Amino acid sequence: MKPITQAAHLTHDELSHPAEMVADARRVASSLDLERAARAAVQEAPSIHFADFPSELPKREITVTAATAALANSLHLHLD
Repeated sequence: MKPITQAAHLTHDELSHPAEMVADARRVASSLDLERAARAAVQEAPSIHFADFPSELPKREITVTAATAALANSLHLHLD
C-alpha cells in the first residue's frame, strides 16, 4: 500500500496494485474451507423437539484413587 500523504488524497490512491490484490484474494480463498461451508449451508437443521433427545442419560463413573482420597483427607475434604 502507498503511504498516505497530507495532501488531498483519494481512496483509490491507497489501493494496492491489482495483481497484489488478486494474489491476496487467492491466498484467502485457499485458506477457507468453502466445501464444508457449502455442505453445512444445505444440511437439515438439527431438531428442536424434546422427543428427539434421549431422556435417560447414564451418569459418568467417578473413581477416587487412594492417592486422591489421601490428599482429600489431608485437606479435610472427605470423599467417602
